[in-house]
Amino acid sequence: MQQLWETYKLAIIALAVLVVGIAASVVEVPETQEAVVIRTGEPVRVWNQYTPNAAYGRTGAGLHLRIPFIEEVQRIDKRVQDLDMQPQQVLSTDQLRLEVDAYARYRIVDPIKMVRNAGTVENVEAQLSPILSSVVRQQLGRQSFQSLLTAERGETMHAISALLDKEAREYGAQVIDVRLKRADLPSGTPLSSAFTRMETARQQEAATIIAKGQKDAQIIRADADAQAAKIYADAYGKDPKFYDFYRAMQSYDTTFGSKDSKSTIILSPDNEYLRQFRGTP
Repeated sequence: MQQLWETYKLAIIALAVLVVGIAASVVEVPETQEAVVIRTGEPVRVWNQYTPNAAYGRTGAGLHLRIPFIEEVQRIDKRVQDLDMQPQQVLSTDQLRLEVDAYARYRIVDPIKMVRNAGTVENVEAQLSPILSSVVRQQLGRQSFQSLLTAERGETMHAISALLDKEAREYGAQVIDVRLKRADLPSGTPLSSAFTRMETARQQEAATIIAKGQKDAQIIRADADAQAAKIYADAYGKDPKFYDFYRAMQSYDTTFGSKDSKSTIILSPDNEYLRQFRGTP
């Protein structure tokens, strides 16, 4: 063995250096990561950078080569990340203090800008976290508590997302959306008072709707009665005999057609009330 080492020492050392150099040069980049190559402190290129709607397997993941000991590789998760906001109180336009907790969803879309301006993803989140809190406080402070329970809440969250995304672009990040975990009144008297006001407002609204419905019903009923009276009058003017017959049939139906009535009526056959039964004109 000693003789073998003495004979091939230089070849073995060269082979070992070559193996170490190849191992140090080859970098594996998975689909879930994007890698920034940094040369002497300056980012020079990106492997597997996020591309919208890119086909799986065609984004640049796999094995890549770098210059060992001169270039270093910084790995960045290319998937969507969450940024939590510290819970805080916000004063709404109707002077209610709200307990607000929100979070943002973002991803790194420009790794080189991120490395230059922030250095790491942790620094990006450290920069965006206070901005998220500030934007949420400003936007929700312009809304009433009731508006946060309606469709206006979606418009408010869209505005918050747009403002935060504008700031995030400076760090190579894209904000996908911002969502509220909760936006509630503090427990205790403020919450009870708010529920009481909401209940009273709904009761007043219901009373207004009922009153309007009753008014409309009276107008419709009066119009229908007037139209019916006109129809009867027109019918009487066209054929008085038919109108007299029709009214008599209605009277007979009311008098004799009731199944619940137990009264007995005795009339003479030549009674004027029964003239329509006799067929007399």
